[in-house]
Amino acid sequence: MTAFDYDLFVIGGGSGGVRSGRLAASLGKKVAIAEEFRYGGTCVIRGCVPKKLYVYASQYSEHFEDAAGFGWTVGERRFDWKALVAAKEQEITRLEGLYRKGLAGAGAEIFDTRAELVGPHEVRLSASGKTVTAERIVIAVGGHPTPHEALPGHELCISSNEAFDLPELPRSILIAGGGYIAVEFANIFHGLGVETTLIYRGKEILSRFDQDLRRGLHAAMEEKGIRILCEDIVQSVSAGPDGRRTARTMKHGELVVDQVMLALGRVPNTQGLGLEAAGVKTNERGAIMVDAYSRTTAPGIYALGDVTDRVQLTPVAIHEAMCFIETEYRNNPTSPDHDLIATAVFSQPEIGTVGMTEEEAARTFEEIEVYRAEFRPMKATLSGRKEKMIIKLLVNAADRKVAGAHILGHDAGEMAQLLGISLKAGCTKDDFDRTMAVHPTAAEELVTMYRPSYRVRNGERVA
Repeated sequence: MTAFDYDLFVIGGGSGGVRSGRLAASLGKKVAIAEEFRYGGTCVIRGCVPKKLYVYASQYSEHFEDAAGFGWTVGERRFDWKALVAAKEQEITRLEGLYRKGLAGAGAEIFDTRAELVGPHEVRLSASGKTVTAERIVIAVGGHPTPHEALPGHELCISSNEAFDLPELPRSILIAGGGYIAVEFANIFHGLGVETTLIYRGKEILSRFDQDLRRGLHAAMEEKGIRILCEDIVQSVSAGPDGRRTARTMKHGELVVDQVMLALGRVPNTQGLGLEAAGVKTNERGAIMVDAYSRTTAPGIYALGDVTDRVQLTPVAIHEAMCFIETEYRNNPTSPDHDLIATAVFSQPEIGTVGMTEEEAARTFEEIEVYRAEFRPMKATLSGRKEKMIIKLLVNAADRKVAGAHILGHDAGEMAQLLGISLKAGCTKDDFDRTMAVHPTAAEELVTMYRPSYRVRNGERVA
């Protein structure tokens, strides 16, 4: 029997890698994990966590304005960008320490280095040049923002990675992209007082979301003062003697701004990882190909999270890690369940969604019932803000199951998490109808829409 240095070697210290390494070590396995940047991965270090902190920071400008409608007089207001960056850094450093503490406490050996495959069971540690062996290897190296190298002047642009730690807050910014990262940062920068323009090649922002929410958010963002240019692209970026950027666009001429941010998707971190040497195959985007149990094409090598290009969400990577542990170390073959994943866009207002969009449901079912409410939230009645909430349920008419739930408005992400449980449990519209409302809340609309707003039969809208 071949003796290995480790039972499990994990490449990548993000959410999926840390969870799989910590759980395996807690089961008594000899585990090592290597991370070349900082433990916590994209989510903790330069993704979800710092982004949500910046979202909170950017909301205070509206909170101060709204306070007057409730009798408050707010004094002088000043924002200190560097203080926010420092506070963010303190928090993610604390979280990184917790990740390390959890691994060490479980008995895992921690390496601060890049690690690459050199064979089916072999890993080379770049810092020392040492090669170690492992019975099983998990690849959980995540992804990075696409640099869009075909764009002339792309090296003059920033990505979401750099946006968190800019030395100065720009006075103006152009953000290229229409996905959730682009939309969230457009709202963040605008809320912090930056003149913000969003440019997107598609007809409407957030292409994979329900059309009502996409249009509603677009209108809300423009009402706030964010300029949105759809069906247009940046063709080149150049720098002037004053350091400002000039972006030449296809339809709107030249736009001069302090910063240009590219949010045009993410690509897996598989470059130079030694996958070929180990027999691990990737797809046309460079993502590692896996089966239903996260097994790659090489025996003993597994891949989790964004590097597989399945669903790029932190909780999904964690779920895949737990399924890996169940399958490989607990004799309980468990395939990750990627169905009915609740998600949120931390725009302003927020989007919370789970299940099918109206377009998807109309293609899937012979007839659907659409329950839709649009209203002014209670807080806006005294603040004077013009914002609207949209709450929408999609129901398969044949069995009355709720196939999709979509919310635009305050705390939509919180509501989506609870709706995810309901839809996962297979709740019907009748279950919603017999649930008592919590009043006064926005969420009560979910259980008080008794009559469909309209139906869609065979793809056609009917009364």
